[in-house]
Amino acid sequence: MTSPSPSLPVDGGKPAPPRTALDQPPLVDPSVLERLRTELEDSSGYTRVFVANYVRCLPGRVERLRVSLTTGDWAGSFDAVLSLKTTSQMVGAELLASLALELEAELRSAASADPTVALPRYAARFLAPINRCSTRTIRSLASRGRGLWEP
Repeated sequence: MTSPSPSLPVDGGKPAPPRTALDQPPLVDPSVLERLRTELEDSSGYTRVFVANYVRCLPGRVERLRVSLTTGDWAGSFDAVLSLKTTSQMVGAELLASLALELEAELRSAASADPTVALPRYAARFLAPINRCSTRTIRSLASRGRGLWEP
């Protein structure tokens, strides 16, 4: 079995070398929001509100994922990671969406495992990178949004 990420270990092994800039998605792809603005003919600020809501809700999404993983709640973990992945994709937070996709793949592959054992192990492997990435994503969206996404 191989890890969906070259930087994550398989079955508790040592992590592989970290990804390089060439083999990881961008932190934020601004073209996603530009495309949304164009498609919506966004003169009323929907995109700005959408990004602001994403940024406001992101810490809660990550916390919900943390709680469900660390308490062995497989259904809650799966729901939380899907929410994180989908909303991140919608705002162009490509790297965070990629981390969520990797965790989703691990959850799917461990559906028959004991969740009280497997999920805390995934928490140990995924939560720190997801936390760091979510913080960087918020900063990136805020810096890109000055005058564009923010009021």
